[in-house]
Amino acid sequence: MAAANPGETIDVLVYGPHKPKVIAGFPGRFTTHVFATRNDLERLSPEIAARIRGIAVTGLVQADRKMLEQFPKVEMIASFGVGYDHVDFRYAAEKGIIVTHTPEVLTEEVADTALGLLIATLRDFINADRFVRAGKWDTGSFPLSAGSLRDRTVGMVGMGRIGQAIARRLAASLVPVVYHSRNPAPGVTYKHYPDLMEMAKEVDTLVLITPGGASTEKMINAEVLKALGPRGVVVNVARGSVVDEPALIAALKEGTIQAAGLDVFAREPHVPEELRKLPNVVLLPHIASASVTTRDAMDMLVVDNLKAWFDGKPPLTPVPETPYKGH
Repeated sequence: MAAANPGETIDVLVYGPHKPKVIAGFPGRFTTHVFATRNDLERLSPEIAARIRGIAVTGLVQADRKMLEQFPKVEMIASFGVGYDHVDFRYAAEKGIIVTHTPEVLTEEVADTALGLLIATLRDFINADRFVRAGKWDTGSFPLSAGSLRDRTVGMVGMGRIGQAIARRLAASLVPVVYHSRNPAPGVTYKHYPDLMEMAKEVDTLVLITPGGASTEKMINAEVLKALGPRGVVVNVARGSVVDEPALIAALKEGTIQAAGLDVFAREPHVPEELRKLPNVVLLPHIASASVTTRDAMDMLVVDNLKAWFDGKPPLTPVPETPYKGH
C-alpha cells in the first residue's frame, strides 16, 4: 500500500476512451493527465511521465510493456472491465505494479446480454423486427424460426462469475448446461468437460465467456465448429480473439453451423463485411455491460481502486496475477 503524504499531489494517467466520471472522480490532490490513444501519448513529456504513479485504463487500449516502460514510478494500473488481456500484467508483476479490474459489478448485466443474444439468435428476432418495419406482415406471416431453446443443450466455455450467472439463467429456463474449463469450477454441479472437442460433440450450442489472451486465442476453430454440427449455434460475449473469425464465417456460409450471436470481434470496431452480410448472425457492438447503471459502477470502481491504494489501503479488486501480498 502506498499512502500519499499529506499535501502531496499524485499524478494519474487516464488512458483510453473518454470517461467523464473517471476523470471527475479524482479529488483535488490528484492531477489527471488524459490521453485517448497511443498516438496522443506521444505528447506527454518525459518529465510528466516520470511523475505518473497511477494509470486508469478506460477501455481496450493496449497497456503493453513498451507503453508502460514510459512510467518508471507507476504503482497501480486500474483497468476498466473484467477482462484485462490488454494490460501486460506479467510485466506489471515483474515491476511490482498492482493491476486491478472491475469484476462483479458487471456480472449480471453481461449474463442478461448473453441470454438475450442467444434467444435473439435462435428465434431470429432481428429479422422479425425488420419484417414488421418493412410492412411485410400485411401480406404474409413471418416464417417459423429454425431454432429454439426448447431442444438444446448449452456448453459454456468458461465458468467464472459471469459464466455461472449465465448458467443460472439457462437452468431457470429449463435448458441443460455443461461446461468446459481447464479445471472444474468450485461448487459448480454442472457436468465438466476438460476437453473442448469432446464437449462440442455432445452439445449443439456454445456460449463463450472465457478470458482472452494467448492461451485461448482461436480456440473456437474450424474443428470445433464442425464438431458442433449443422444445428450448432455460437454466442460470444468473451473476446473476439477466442474465435477463429474466418473459420466462423466459412461455417456460417457453408451451413457447418446454423447461426451465431456475436458481441465481440477480432479487430474491433472493424467487423468483416462478409460477416455483416450474413443473414444467420446477430451482431452487437460490444455492449454486454453497456447500460448506464453498470458502466457508471465500473467507472467508479476504476477510480476507487486508485484512491484506495493512495490512501494506504489494499486494492479493492486486484487481478489474480497481481503482486499484492494480501491478495
